[in-house]
Amino acid sequence: MLELAILGLLHESPMHGYELRKQLTTKLGAFRFAISYGSLYPTLRRLQADGWITEGAPAGMPASTEEVPLLTGKRGRVVYTITAEGKERFQDLLSAAGPETYDSEAGFGVHFAFFARTDPATRLRILEGRRRRVEERREGMRDVLSRAAERLDAYTLELQRHGLDACEREVRWLEELIANERNGTTPQPPSAQDPERSS
Repeated sequence: MLELAILGLLHESPMHGYELRKQLTTKLGAFRFAISYGSLYPTLRRLQADGWITEGAPAGMPASTEEVPLLTGKRGRVVYTITAEGKERFQDLLSAAGPETYDSEAGFGVHFAFFARTDPATRLRILEGRRRRVEERREGMRDVLSRAAERLDAYTLELQRHGLDACEREVRWLEELIANERNGTTPQPPSAQDPERSS
């Protein structure tokens, strides 16, 4: 998923590693997609080795906007740029609609973040797959609550109820997105929706 996220961001513009991490956190933070430098830089090196990104700015852009003092041993910030092969790889990843795109919150979040560039049929398959997974989780929680509620302490019971409520909200959200996809409409920002929904 990190590969898809990096290629997607570099498809928008070249970036330094620090900026990439910041953008990944901003774009995917809602899905609790934690990015550490320990996972980012090895992935960047692998993408370079595969020929999907290069170090250095594209033609016409300076390689670094930061001056490095002489004799400090520090190197200038490296700018990462997506290659033509990287753009093809990004499109291949976007067209995937298997369980890896909806089973986990992180996998779904990364794909959802790039839905604007994903074809409608793939978006619909991912949304329907995600809804199935969340419905399965919801039914499991309902089963636990119906069979074991009397054996749970008050806080564990409250945690189970909270999880069930979150699943029910996500199913409603997914059903609305699926209906929008089938109607050929895109989600609207709260200000464009009716006042009751945004309150």
